[in-house]
Amino acid sequence: MSQVEKTVGLDLSRIVFIGRTWEEYLLMFNLSKEDLMGRKVLDCPSGACSFTANANKNGIDTMATDIAYYHDVDDLEKKGFQDIEHTMQSMEKSAGNYIWNFFSDIGELKRMRTQALTECVSDMKEFGASRYLPAVLPQLPFTDKQFDVTLSAHFLFTYTDRLDYDFHIQTMNELFRVTGEEVRIFPTVDMEGKKYEYMDTLIEWVSGQGWTAEEIQVPYEFQKNANTMLKLTIK
Repeated sequence: MSQVEKTVGLDLSRIVFIGRTWEEYLLMFNLSKEDLMGRKVLDCPSGACSFTANANKNGIDTMATDIAYYHDVDDLEKKGFQDIEHTMQSMEKSAGNYIWNFFSDIGELKRMRTQALTECVSDMKEFGASRYLPAVLPQLPFTDKQFDVTLSAHFLFTYTDRLDYDFHIQTMNELFRVTGEEVRIFPTVDMEGKKYEYMDTLIEWVSGQGWTAEEIQVPYEFQKNANTMLKLTIK
């Protein structure tokens, strides 16, 4: 990556610092606390999610990585609250694109997004780089097979309008490098709820890397059609 690309990528105004809660993660990835006990977990990219904070509180050795972590935590906190306000205003116009089962209304959604941000920032201030490492995908600052499980939410298939197939391959190859057991990616659709058009080709590539791929329906759907994850397991 060139210095110009890195500078643009690290521009705080271009980063949306919003996250999901611990409870959402367990549902998005079809996991229980017991499934993760005794395993080392990576959240990548993690943004303002509170999963890492709560996982560690529950005795699960977890790390988070994101491009946003190159920025000062106080700046991220301020940006996060601004992003929540902006997102909630947009939600008023697009509420029909979502399924209001997990969240009863926009007010509860705002409360949960604020909770995630607050818990994440608090943990970042206390533990810093021991849990929250900056990185620019498709490169990660971890050793081979450092983690048993890697969780990746709302990134790869979500932004297919900006991330091409080659980037998907490079990123997944890197996730495979740092992961010893399984990688879970949620969701399998883009921002419009459309399934990733190269999914079959990607799954064929995954098999050639010594991993199995399975698309699994999960007990969580907020964005319409975003209710499946890709579970990748080493053979």
